[in-house]
Amino acid sequence: MKTEAALLVQTGKPLVLAEIEIPVLKPGQVLVEIVYSGACGTQVMEWRGDKGEDKWVPHCLGHEGTGTVLETGSAVTKVKAGDKVVLSWIKGNGIEAGGAVYDWDGRKVNAGGVTTFQRHAVVSENRLTLLPDGLSMDVAVLLGCAAPTGMGAIYNVLKVQPGDAVAVFGTGGIGLNALMAAALAGAMPLIGIDPNPTRRALAQIYGATNVLDPSASDVIAEIRKITPQGVDLAVESSGIPAVMEQAINATRQQGGRAVVIGNAKHGAVLSLNPGVFNQGKSLLGTWGGDSVPDRDYGRYGRLLASNRFPVRDLLSKPYRLADADQALQDLAAGKVGRPLIDMSLS
Repeated sequence: MKTEAALLVQTGKPLVLAEIEIPVLKPGQVLVEIVYSGACGTQVMEWRGDKGEDKWVPHCLGHEGTGTVLETGSAVTKVKAGDKVVLSWIKGNGIEAGGAVYDWDGRKVNAGGVTTFQRHAVVSENRLTLLPDGLSMDVAVLLGCAAPTGMGAIYNVLKVQPGDAVAVFGTGGIGLNALMAAALAGAMPLIGIDPNPTRRALAQIYGATNVLDPSASDVIAEIRKITPQGVDLAVESSGIPAVMEQAINATRQQGGRAVVIGNAKHGAVLSLNPGVFNQGKSLLGTWGGDSVPDRDYGRYGRLLASNRFPVRDLLSKPYRLADADQALQDLAAGKVGRPLIDMSLS
């Protein structure tokens, strides 16, 4: 069986739309017909070469999506043919079956445990979660990365409580999910910081009580005007080391905490005044918001389906698979919050 995929053949170059041969399933692998794929900054970094040398090209891309199970390899018990599923890079229960290798006219095409820039994908069992009830397959794409990373940072890492002052640095797809989660948890004030005016406008829609343009003023000084002691908690989702420093500096002494979500470019270095730690502040890291798919995705799905926020508007108008390259360009330029690739479009 063959399928169509948008492949990364060379970093810094356009993706190549290719027909690839699907391999025989190994134990623990699942063949999924992709319905929708999302995209995030990680794919932009891979595409531009920001993560350093890519030893795996040519390879498939994408780590968030939704689809329908067509076939399962031996030993798979979590899903069965016909199941609607969420595909996510965050590992859950099930077998870690490793990546797949596809054939492209005699050339090997590598893939990790989950890829989604293609019409059909071989996926490791532990990267699949059943689609939560009541959640449409387009919105459920957010469960693949943006929601568990952003919401998880709020609920699992920072454990936001009602009345906590929270700042979110970077209000793209992940930052907006963090804002929504913080708003639902009762954070007050809730500050969204982003140089992009479109993203600042979205931040207000998704719960921010205040928005700041870091290119127009001293962010720390502006935050102190809103909450003189600094915020209790901060989320950094830009991937820029200078912003990571701002996030920890924005928090209050004796208990302020900041969590870094954003991925920095290869070779980037974060410099901090060590005095922030003597002030009783904490700088934290996280892997996907410390989310556990089989524990958390049902809860996140209920929040997304609650209609408290217009979550469908986080996603772009659908792109064709053939336009996956344009989707990454638009994401990199800040024109969309989260690109949505619809495999039904020809």
